[in-house]
Amino acid sequence: MTENEYTKAKGDGTLDGKTILVTGAGDGIGKAVSIEYARQGATVVLLGKTKRNLEGVYDEITDYGYPEPAILVVDLADPTADAFKSIGAAISSEFKQLHGIVHNAAEIGMLTPLESYEGALWDHVFQVNVKSPLLVTQQCLPLLKEAAYASIIFTTDESGVKPKGYWGAYGVSKAAILHMARMWAIEYAKTNIRVNIVDPGPCRTGLRLMTHPGMPMKRYTPPEAITSIYMRLMDRDVLGHNGELFYAQDFINPDLDDRTARDLATSTI
Repeated sequence: MTENEYTKAKGDGTLDGKTILVTGAGDGIGKAVSIEYARQGATVVLLGKTKRNLEGVYDEITDYGYPEPAILVVDLADPTADAFKSIGAAISSEFKQLHGIVHNAAEIGMLTPLESYEGALWDHVFQVNVKSPLLVTQQCLPLLKEAAYASIIFTTDESGVKPKGYWGAYGVSKAAILHMARMWAIEYAKTNIRVNIVDPGPCRTGLRLMTHPGMPMKRYTPPEAITSIYMRLMDRDVLGHNGELFYAQDFINPDLDDRTARDLATSTI
């Protein structure tokens, strides 16, 4: 089955009536997850900084006949922006509840030794990767609490799970996200909200191209093939999981993995 054939086929309605916020929804993993949620019946709030990209995802979702998504154009790097400060209010003006958040937006910054890392760039990376997920979650908590159950998914990275030299602010920020997500999980363990973490692994995205320039992108998993773990953590089954780390490469959908045997044989991270 091709990706297009799979996407055109409506899901089983697992997420009917759900409203889910996805940050960094304009491309890559955020786009793939948003389309899959919509395919399964959810109304997706597409959040990103590039309006054209968000409109492209919006068009794909509506062209397939899935629930009409909402668009929030927000630069998460600018916490002083009115749009940033009113994310919760903007969502609540349209929806009475929020059933989930996928914190997917990320900044790579620069791969360089710590001794030469610029403080301003460090702050920029932490604003997008750590502070903005904190603030967005805080703003959306009243809506999450209104749902029968709600799920928050944070995104980490191998460089945040195991220290890797030269990954700078990105690696440290992803370690911070892992820690912060588990703190949220502990603090809300007795509520309707579940908090978990996903490490997508090496995927065919723009971020991967930036960190591994010159490497054949066909070697890496297409984003569409790893959406099943994001579905599992947004379904009611999430009530059995809290504070856990999931490696998305363990949940690849073979129907959407277009890599050939040759690609896999030469694959490297």
